[in-house]
Amino acid sequence: MATSGITSATGTTLANAPAGTNPNGILGKDDFLKLLLLELKYQDPTAPMDTEKILTQTSQLATLESTENTNKALEQLASALSASMQYSGIAAIGKLADTGSNAVALEEGKDVDFEIYFPDDVSSGSVNILDVNGNILRTMPVGATEAGVAQYTWDGKNNNGISLDEGVYYVESSYTKTDGTSATARVGLYPIESIKFDGGTTYAKLGSSYVDFSSIKEVTGI
Repeated sequence: MATSGITSATGTTLANAPAGTNPNGILGKDDFLKLLLLELKYQDPTAPMDTEKILTQTSQLATLESTENTNKALEQLASALSASMQYSGIAAIGKLADTGSNAVALEEGKDVDFEIYFPDDVSSGSVNILDVNGNILRTMPVGATEAGVAQYTWDGKNNNGISLDEGVYYVESSYTKTDGTSATARVGLYPIESIKFDGGTTYAKLGSSYVDFSSIKEVTGI
C-alpha cells in the first residue's frame, strides 16, 4: 500500500514523517487506522476532509488488512506442506524409490562408482554400460551376490579396453536369481533406508547417499 495516500492534518505525508517515529520502517493496519483517526481529530473544522478521501483511505485500510491475512494464510499453508512432506518421507521408509534415471557421469581420467539394488540373491549375471542409444559399450560380470545394494566401479573403458569420452552413460543389470529365474536391475532404483531433515528439506537415504526427497519420481512397495 502506498503511504502517499495518508496525509497528516498539516499536509505532511507518511513518507516525510520525522525519522525515528517508526524504527522498524513498517506500518500495519492498526497504525494506518490510528493515523486516520488523528487526521479526523485534528482536521481544520472550517475545511474538513471530504467524504471521498475518507472512503479512499478506509478502502486502503481494508486492502491492507486483506493482504496481511492472505500472507498469514500462505505462511501457515507453507508450514503445513513442509510438515506433510516430512511425514510422507517417514512413511516411505522401507519402500522402493525411483529417481527416474539410471544415468552416471563419466569424467576424463576418473573411475565411476555406482550402486545397484538387487531385491533377490544373485547367482550370476552382468552389469552393462550403455550409450544414449541403448548400445552396450561395456559388460562387467556379476558373481554370486546377496540381496541388497551392491557397489561397483567402472574404469570408463569399453569392452575393447578403449577409454570412452566423458559424458553421460547408463547402467543396467541382467542376472539370474538363485532359484534359476531371470531378472533385471538398474541404477536409480533403491529402497529408502532412512529419512533425514536438514534446513527444512527432507532427504532420503538411497544406497550410501542422501538425496532430496522431492527429486524422487516414484515410491512403491517392495
